[in-house]
Amino acid sequence: MAAASLGFLLARGALRSPFKRPHTAVAFTGDPIVLPAVRVDLERLAAYERVCGFPTGDDALPLTYPHVLGFPPAMRIMSGRDFPLPLLGLVHTSIEITRHRALAASGTYELAVRVDHLAPHRRGTEAFVVTELRESDTVVWESTSTYLARHRTQSSPPAHREPGPEPAPLPLLDEWRLAADVGRRYGAASGDRNPIHLHPLTARLFGFPRAIAHGMWTVARCLAAHGTPTAVRARAEFRAPVLLPGAVAFASDGLRFELRGAGEESSRVHVSGTVDRLGPCEPARSG
Repeated sequence: MAAASLGFLLARGALRSPFKRPHTAVAFTGDPIVLPAVRVDLERLAAYERVCGFPTGDDALPLTYPHVLGFPPAMRIMSGRDFPLPLLGLVHTSIEITRHRALAASGTYELAVRVDHLAPHRRGTEAFVVTELRESDTVVWESTSTYLARHRTQSSPPAHREPGPEPAPLPLLDEWRLAADVGRRYGAASGDRNPIHLHPLTARLFGFPRAIAHGMWTVARCLAAHGTPTAVRARAEFRAPVLLPGAVAFASDGLRFELRGAGEESSRVHVSGTVDRLGPCEPARSG
């Protein structure tokens, strides 16, 4: 789907958002979107690899790239009239990705995207979006993203629990200075030109002091630095936005990773995640 079409879907979803009134009992049973013969635009893939820090020139899809392919169909579903949650203000809170085997960039795939279910959350309602990439009727890559629509709920606050032992701090591996144009570069490569990522002025319209990095860029950048096995399950939680321009620190112990603030902001965690190795590990790449 062309970037212009994705922009139309985002605008359509924003216009319909004020007319949607989510509540905890809401449900959705929409049909999946299936694209039978998806091929990768190699120029856009190369731009994506450059901005995220993946190696270029290999006939291999980075672990996170199928999410880019599935994002327009997901937006088509969630911007639709029948989807009960407002697209405006919907927050991507987590993603789990499983790659079962290596994926050739030159391959042809079937892509299927669906909203698996909605579930009540203490802060609103979550949508669980499942994306699958198939080759010869076999699922070779799959992900589940959670998106949170915040609204008032009748649920009681969670019961107080005594905090468990703090996990050992992750060793700091690198610090990255992020340019102001990271959001624009990633938006051009991925097609996600949400205005909160592009310019300070448009970001301020949505309550941010400056443009913020795409959450999926932060995960991709971390996984590019971390290195991943061919067969892998990666999980990430988006915990705080990354302001652009800015500086962040990447930390990892080989299983867990974090992207946190640099310097005086080192206690602020932006992204945290895990990588479960299911095969021989590829070497980490510098970006």
